[in-house]
Amino acid sequence: MSAAAAMMAAAAAMTGLSQFHRAALGVVAPDLSAELALSPAVLGAANGMFFAALLVAQVPVGIALDRAGPRRTVGALTGIAVLGAGCQAFATDGATLLAARFVVGLGSAASFMAAVVLCARWHSGAAMTLALSRVFALSQMGILLAGAPLAALAGWLGWRGALGGSALLTAACGALWWALVRDDPPDRPPVFRQPETLREALLGQVSIWRLPGLPRVLSMHLVAYAAAATVLGLWAGPYLADVHGLDAAGRGWVLAAMGVAMPVGLLAVGPLERRFGPRRRIVTAGALLSAAMLGGLAAWPGAPLPAAIVLLVLLVLFSAYPVLVVAEARTLFADGQVGRGATTVNLAQVLGSALLPMLVGAVVGVFAEAGGVRPEAAYRAGFAVLGAALLAGVAGWMLLPRGAAR
Repeated sequence: MSAAAAMMAAAAAMTGLSQFHRAALGVVAPDLSAELALSPAVLGAANGMFFAALLVAQVPVGIALDRAGPRRTVGALTGIAVLGAGCQAFATDGATLLAARFVVGLGSAASFMAAVVLCARWHSGAAMTLALSRVFALSQMGILLAGAPLAALAGWLGWRGALGGSALLTAACGALWWALVRDDPPDRPPVFRQPETLREALLGQVSIWRLPGLPRVLSMHLVAYAAAATVLGLWAGPYLADVHGLDAAGRGWVLAAMGVAMPVGLLAVGPLERRFGPRRRIVTAGALLSAAMLGGLAAWPGAPLPAAIVLLVLLVLFSAYPVLVVAEARTLFADGQVGRGATTVNLAQVLGSALLPMLVGAVVGVFAEAGGVRPEAAYRAGFAVLGAALLAGVAGWMLLPRGAAR
């Protein structure tokens, strides 16, 4: 295995591990809730604590990626993730579970952005997009691992044993990372890291925020991933149940098809840029097509189930373009600022992933239930809000200053 292939394998394993931890509570939630007497609000907060930790950690993680490098930063944080994953297995009440989830989030805070930094250092241009899209596509295996395999382990060892096993998995991925990852390719000199004081490091972060092309990237990244993730991760299931009457098995098949569409789209992004570029047009086209799918779901009263499934799957398929937004953001930052720049851009994605589900929930909640079922109009309104958010992001992407590429 070449050094580049080894780096990509380790990056895919570590980003997949982060995806696994994001989704791991879902399959064990019923047993966990019953034993710890957790309310739905506390269970939801436990998942939210993971994302809260990501949000809090992004600025210091960005500085660490630039100063210490991805290998040491992720290696150190993985030890924290192992601790948090183990503490989940020994949780005795809601408070200890919340704390453990926060620690897991802290330990996972550098995984995705370290992959961005490594791909930026080992590749450039369209080759970087191709490498990054492959890493992110392979990372979707983490979500699959948090489904049936974790459920089988929980059936054998109980939820505590399954979550304890996740600590061992985290340690194994950390060992693989340390063994395979090198911050710089062997044929290029390492990025020079001049020592910085804390004040200089913070001023460097401020300089990122002042880049003229950054607002354009942030406006798109705020909603690009979050719109599809809000549907796939939260509202597609209730919509299929309330509007189309699908049972759990039926919903599972549709959600599985949507889940497969994401890596398929990601694997297509790199070749699309190589053949059709520039990436700005592909991002615009992907966002507009995604908004069109949401518009179809919003504007089609009584849409038959096959049509609704096609629109949902195509929404996720067309939503693979955020990897190109990340690649575009890379052109704004100097080599010594890639870590801080990538984590700054990631702040927008994390914030959007937190805000859009709440916004759609508020809109859907306006409509009263009848017999425990929300009307179709509630979900159509939610899809319309997501479509409008995407169009606002496209407007910022197209109209705000581009800034100077480096």
